Order: sequence, then C-alpha cells, then structure tokens
Amino acid sequence: MTLVLATRNPGKVREFTHLLAGLPVRLQCLADVEGVPPVAEEAFSLEENAAAKAWAACRFTGSVALGEDSGLEVDALGGAPGTRAARHFGEGLNDAQRIARLLAALRGVPAQERSARFRCAMVVAEPGGRQWVVSGELRGAIAERPRGTDGFGYDPVFLVEGTGRTLAELGLPAKNAVSHRARAVRAAIPILDRLGGVAGDPRGAPGESSGRGAAW
Repeated sequence: MTLVLATRNPGKVREFTHLLAGLPVRLQCLADVEGVPPVAEEAFSLEENAAAKAWAACRFTGSVALGEDSGLEVDALGGAPGTRAARHFGEGLNDAQRIARLLAALRGVPAQERSARFRCAMVVAEPGGRQWVVSGELRGAIAERPRGTDGFGYDPVFLVEGTGRTLAELGLPAKNAVSHRARAVRAAIPILDRLGGVAGDPRGAPGESSGRGAAW
C-alpha cells in the first residue's frame, strides 16, 4: 500500500520515515507528487487542518494519505501561537526568526511561568471515504535561549518535561520516543497496519478504529 504523507516539510518527512519503519506501506510525500494544490491551513483546530491536508492528498493521488498539524501552546501567551504556530509571529519567517520573536514575547517571564505544550492531530484518509483521527501531546516549557542543533521549528527552545533538554538536544531516536508527533503516530499505526495488510485483500478494508483512533 502507498501512504502519502501530506507534507513537504523535510523535517517531518524524516521523522515519519523513522516512526513508520516496518509498516507494510510505501511512503511518498508531496515533494514526490507533482501538481498537488496547496492547502490553506486556516481552520480553528488542528484536526480540521490535518483533515484538509489528508483529503487533498488522498483525492489527488487516489492513495491512503496521512495529514498532520501541530501547534505550540505557551501558557504565558494565553495559548499562542496555537494552531498558527508557523504564522503567528508573521508570514514568511524562517525557524530562527520565529524562535527569536517567541523569546522576545517571553522576555522577563520567569522559568516557572514558561510552561508550554506541543499538540499534534493526525488524520488518515482512505479513498473509500473514511477517515480516522488520532492525537498526541508533549508537555514542557520554553527555554530562555535556543539549545541543540537537531530537529526543526521550535524544537531548540522546547524543554521536554522531566529531561532538562530541548527537543533539538535529544536527537531523532530519543525525540521519536517522546514527541507529540510520535505519540500520535503510535495511535495511528494500528490503523495503517490494518489498511496496509488488507490492501488487495478480497476480504476488504478494516473496520472503523476505536479508542484514540476514532473515525471522524
């Protein structure tokens, strides 16, 4: 079975490739598929954004697709940047510029008040018209300066709860053991495993998932 990752972000593709290793699927990302139209991520929830991406990729390619959206919620900023993590501080910024603006917004905020969480929503869409939604969350805090060189996005300033290290300091294997995205993928793996296992099986597709992977 071909699984299309509805992203062009090389950091996410790298993580997904590691997290989904061993599944009976052949991975593609949007960089491998010409002509997929861009999807406006303007919904008010991570789930809606993830669904929009998954269905755009699924309908265009005719393959099972996985859409994902993540948000960073900083308590001292009232939950911002939230679902607009990549655009909250301005359009067209790179990771370093977004981090700089986040740290500027938190200037003077003491360590005990810099709590934050990463949230992730994923949607698996299949050409038959069904979808499944899973999610993951990682709690931590915002560091006072960037630390570490691995990872992407806000990873260099997100201190993982209980570790004293940022996501960018953990390295990919350790990050993929604890991250919000890894937790969502673990909830999605039974769904993808069943879909991949029945691709071409005359007994048909798997039933709707239950628990954290509820159909939506």
